[in-house]
Amino acid sequence: MTHVKLFIPGPSEVRDDILQAQTAPMMGHRSAECDALVGSVEGKLKQLFMTGNRVFILASSGSGLQEAAIRNGVRADRPVINFINGAFAQRWHEVTLGCGKQALRVDVPWGEPVLPETVDAALAALDGRCDAITVVHNETSTGVRSPVGEIAALVRSKYPDTLVFVDAVSSLAGDWIPVDEWQLDICLTSSQKALALPPGLAFAAVSDRTLARAKDVTGRGWYFDFLVLEKYLVKNTTPATPAISLLRAADRQLDHILAEGLDARVARHRRLAGMTQTWALERGFGLLAAEDFRSLTVTCVENSRGIDFAGLNRHLKQRGMTISNGYGDLKGKTFRIAHMGDVTDADMAELLAVMDEFLA
Repeated sequence: MTHVKLFIPGPSEVRDDILQAQTAPMMGHRSAECDALVGSVEGKLKQLFMTGNRVFILASSGSGLQEAAIRNGVRADRPVINFINGAFAQRWHEVTLGCGKQALRVDVPWGEPVLPETVDAALAALDGRCDAITVVHNETSTGVRSPVGEIAALVRSKYPDTLVFVDAVSSLAGDWIPVDEWQLDICLTSSQKALALPPGLAFAAVSDRTLARAKDVTGRGWYFDFLVLEKYLVKNTTPATPAISLLRAADRQLDHILAEGLDARVARHRRLAGMTQTWALERGFGLLAAEDFRSLTVTCVENSRGIDFAGLNRHLKQRGMTISNGYGDLKGKTFRIAHMGDVTDADMAELLAVMDEFLA
């Protein structure tokens, strides 16, 4: 098969040695070897999430952990507020409704961040009687980055009984998300974005407050029940058969990430975002996100020049690379360039040069 290099908002490019790690022979999932693997992966994930709490490991997409957050952290008689500024924030609202919970939606225009004052107003209207809020840190559909640390600080100071659930699917491992410092209750991500792993795994850092809440919640299910997951995780194992091959890949890739160092990794993502955004502006395109709220991992470019996106992507694919169209209602109006995972300066420069060929 011809390799087309991915500059899309997931799945990301995966290193050859990470792909190769999945080919090792199988082992029993109740073996000491598998327990050691789970323990190794969780220990490295704690460093990545910057948390001393547990990190649950699931064979699912990030959407599965959105459901887990709602099932475990929201009681039947209390609402959750979903702050919606893009497609994946909207997904969390749909998940909340699907779990039969009281869901209050607060809509923010696509392309704009969720701000602390918006959260404050919504919670004040309920007199703080709210089990949880959901917010997407880095909205993949729009390239907008919301100030989650500031939001969490507000909630902690004024609404201490409200849990803070954060989707960091397209930002963790490409941006700073200090879970304990920000006192996030659930911070979830999935494997195929900035972690540069194959799809199929999802991870969530979960606070003690959330586990305490889960004890008061009925209908948690089983597969995503945090109390069941905790019972097994303390023994470095999982309730159901884990995705062993994907765990081997994760263990090796986390070594790469930690060897690069979080400071250097975030700095690289910031540099690549700057390259991409400067390129777009200098060529007469707009950017959907305002300057202070632009993603470090994916840039959403306004197609203000009215270029033929399909033609651009055909040209790119002939040169062995591809980018993404806009998402949903933004299709054709925007296009998205991802600079996440293990993308290098040289990779980005090559992509932008080939895009210049098309524009010329």
